[in-house]
Amino acid sequence: MAFIGTLCLILITTTLASHFSRRIGIPAVIGQLLVGVFLGSAGLHLVQTNELVHEFSEIGVILLMFLAGLESDLALLRKYFKPGLLVAVFGVILPLVLGLGTGEAFQVSFKESVFFGIILAATSVSISVEVLKELNVVNTKEGSTILGASVVDDILAVLILSLSIPFFTGGATNETPLSLLLIEQVLYFVLIFALVKWIAPYLIQLAEKLFANAAIIITSLVICLGMSYLADFVGLSSVIGAFFAGIAVSQTRVKQEVMHNVEALGYAIFIPVFFVSIGLDVSFENFGKRLLFIVAFTIVAIVSKLLGGFLGSKIAGFETNSALMVGAGMISRGEMALVILQIGHQSNMIEPQYYSPLVIIILLSTLLSPLILKYFTKKAYH
Repeated sequence: MAFIGTLCLILITTTLASHFSRRIGIPAVIGQLLVGVFLGSAGLHLVQTNELVHEFSEIGVILLMFLAGLESDLALLRKYFKPGLLVAVFGVILPLVLGLGTGEAFQVSFKESVFFGIILAATSVSISVEVLKELNVVNTKEGSTILGASVVDDILAVLILSLSIPFFTGGATNETPLSLLLIEQVLYFVLIFALVKWIAPYLIQLAEKLFANAAIIITSLVICLGMSYLADFVGLSSVIGAFFAGIAVSQTRVKQEVMHNVEALGYAIFIPVFFVSIGLDVSFENFGKRLLFIVAFTIVAIVSKLLGGFLGSKIAGFETNSALMVGAGMISRGEMALVILQIGHQSNMIEPQYYSPLVIIILLSTLLSPLILKYFTKKAYH
């Protein structure tokens, strides 16, 4: 029953934080992220990351990206695939190069510097999606480019990580061989095409004939959770599966019904837990000793993605404010960077002394990204 009390505390505090954040004109997600810091290791120690908190947060980010897929315009995503590809490529190359250079400047070993670059190359647009939804700009050329770029970015980050761990650790990992992993990922994207074209419409039609309460909503959630599980199984981020599941269901006539019900479920319970969970493990222990390191890498984390997104968008023909908005949408690192950090930590690619500073850098870039995105979105649309 202890988790029930924890859940009540999270829901009350995030609701109040959302209210006061919006009252003072900042994205609600900022307040929810700060609640995590306040309740967790860096604050009152009232909430710890345990298995239930972790699982609820996993479901939260999956539902958030499923909703982003539901709200996305497939024609717009197709139209802005090229800009999304350019943004993703520049958004991976620049953080890798700048991360490596900054690591070398702090006299960090080459292996660790490369890994710092890989962490900075990761993008988690789940935070950006929430801001785009709040500002009602998901279905714009910039929103579609950010969503498209995030998918490619995820694949590139996973690919680079898969190649780098065996190279730097002196041998193959115990995981699936890279060649097999790539084949599985290609097959997964074939499955996504089949899901959008045939599987999801057929399953929804079947659900409409069932004499069971909420059969359509349950079927949609099974599609979402099933695709997330399979994405994770083939070495991709679960949010990719959730996003494309949302796109698949959005092509059916039950789109509005599903969106209405999943929004209620997600925002009432799971999504607040996800945002809070990001801040729970932050620790300010030895913060002073690593302050310059944290500040320098936080600046690099923000500038590298902002510049990468800007250059990719400009080459694709976007105006300056639109290109800056896309770059701002790619800044957030969130759970993807934390997953990569955890994998590197377990593979001994970084010294333990850098673990906590890197968590703080990821959190700071995640906290600042909604403010930067809101600023450039208002410049582009107001």
